[in-house]
Amino acid sequence: MEVATESATKKPKRLTSVVWNHFERVRKADICYAVCVHCNKKLSGSSNSGTTHLRNHLIRCLKRSNYDVSQLLAAKRRKKDNTLTIANISYDEGQRKEDYIKPTIVKYEQDQRKDEVFNLGSSQFDQERSQLDLACMIILHSYPLAMVEHVGFKVFVKNLQPLFDVVPNSTIELACLEVYGKEKQKVYDMLRKLQGRINLAVEMWSSPENSNHVCLTAHFVDDDWKLQKKILNFITLDSSRTEDMLSEVIIKCLMDWDIESKLFAMTFDDCSTNDDIILRIKEQMSESRPQLSNGQLVDVRSAAHVLNSIVQDALEALQVVIQKIRGSVRYVRSSQSIQGKFNEIAQQTGINSPKSLVLDYPIRWNSTYVMLETAVEYRNVFCHLPELDLDLALNDEEWEWTSSVTVYLRLFIEIINVFSGNKCSTANIYFPEICHVHIQLIEWCKSPDNFLSSLAAKMKAKFDKYWSKCSLALAVAAILDPRFKMKLVEYYYSQIYGSTALERIKEVSDGIKELFNAYSICSTLIDQGSALPGSSLPSSSNDGRDRLKGFDKFLHETSQSQSEISDLEKYLDEPVFPRNCNFNILNWWRVHTPRL
Repeated sequence: MEVATESATKKPKRLTSVVWNHFERVRKADICYAVCVHCNKKLSGSSNSGTTHLRNHLIRCLKRSNYDVSQLLAAKRRKKDNTLTIANISYDEGQRKEDYIKPTIVKYEQDQRKDEVFNLGSSQFDQERSQLDLACMIILHSYPLAMVEHVGFKVFVKNLQPLFDVVPNSTIELACLEVYGKEKQKVYDMLRKLQGRINLAVEMWSSPENSNHVCLTAHFVDDDWKLQKKILNFITLDSSRTEDMLSEVIIKCLMDWDIESKLFAMTFDDCSTNDDIILRIKEQMSESRPQLSNGQLVDVRSAAHVLNSIVQDALEALQVVIQKIRGSVRYVRSSQSIQGKFNEIAQQTGINSPKSLVLDYPIRWNSTYVMLETAVEYRNVFCHLPELDLDLALNDEEWEWTSSVTVYLRLFIEIINVFSGNKCSTANIYFPEICHVHIQLIEWCKSPDNFLSSLAAKMKAKFDKYWSKCSLALAVAAILDPRFKMKLVEYYYSQIYGSTALERIKEVSDGIKELFNAYSICSTLIDQGSALPGSSLPSSSNDGRDRLKGFDKFLHETSQSQSEISDLEKYLDEPVFPRNCNFNILNWWRVHTPRL
């Protein structure tokens, strides 16, 4: 029967696209139309026409400019018992097209408003907010700015949110800079309010293009006793005057961030950093505050770097032997027949090691260690391998050298793993490990083998330079660990210094007392309103309204002998805290600080 009038037709086939929520399908004679429910415009409604033209119309429809289009992004599913599971998803063609899963309520973090909650089913599209989210995504994942110009990205975004206006990369660049500015201000405010002190890590970077960079990172404990790490600056240095610029860059960073009065120490990743650079920074900082222990606590060098440097000395001394072992391993692995012969000799000589021969990556010394360690285990096999080139064969002395150096490398790998594997790398973990290295170097220097003793002497000379700069800082950090206190210093120094240990122990004891007194004076003056909150040490400015500030300091110093006992003495006199693997020093101080 023909239908002469325009009327809604029965739909023999389910309309699966979500665009049909905004169109009514009508039939006039033999022609199907799709009528927009917002503007009443008629478009082709034939099944052969698809729905792309309908979606494009929705985007352009002026009457829908402020209409929520989030339903276009939601898949149609039938709800059952208000839950959605794989088991109750049905593809029955008889389901009503009006049944949809309502988008869930989700939390979205924007400008740190963690309590902001919005509903995808009722929120209005926000171009500015979406643009900011895109900038944050690019920053977070290090995507190139040019990705917004890629055709694939534009198609993806248009299908995901038709109302989003894809902007050029220049606009995204400005958005990224806006995000950077906001985040920088947050860090600045955090450091300004910080009551404690800051350690500034100075890391040198180099690129394949021979350009030099410096990364400055602030490490500090916040008011909640959480260890924080914030990158302050990443700067390209002029290669022609790197050393001159480094001190200028560090001083400018401290002043720009207004943290020169809160600086406690600087950690340099390169132990060969010129001492003149440190001296210039100390002189500049001394204008802002007095220095503790003649500035000894300011200059700290990276423990991991000095260990890596010592390892390179060992590998360089053993370079010829390493080349032979590398060639031998390469020869054994060159064919299955040689490898089979090698395994046969291993069984005959009683070697049942599960390890296989491996070639190292010369730029990664830990892989060289694995190669040497495995080769030492198969020493007897290499000695009985008949077809091995004589130029690759090691004599007994070279095998002994390899065995000893492998022991050295094993120690350094274990210690570096302790440093890198600790989730909370506070300074207290370094002292016992570094002391152990010191003791081992002393023992290695006693080797009767001239090669090994001279190698150990060279390694120890480099270590001693590090130790002279950092031993006090490392010891102070260990003393502030309630599991160690002065007992750990006494234990290690007696092994390191022997008959002169008592003098060295007294130097450490005096150093931590000086540090405690400086903090005590600062705390007293802050309580009296004579110092600004967050100041590291007493202000050196002259205030004509109070001419007795010097008397306050004098009174504090001279009254100490009359006081019963200081908080430091109370802490040191108490028994050490039992050692356990789950100990967290920051949690301990958070709990016990009010008591001290």
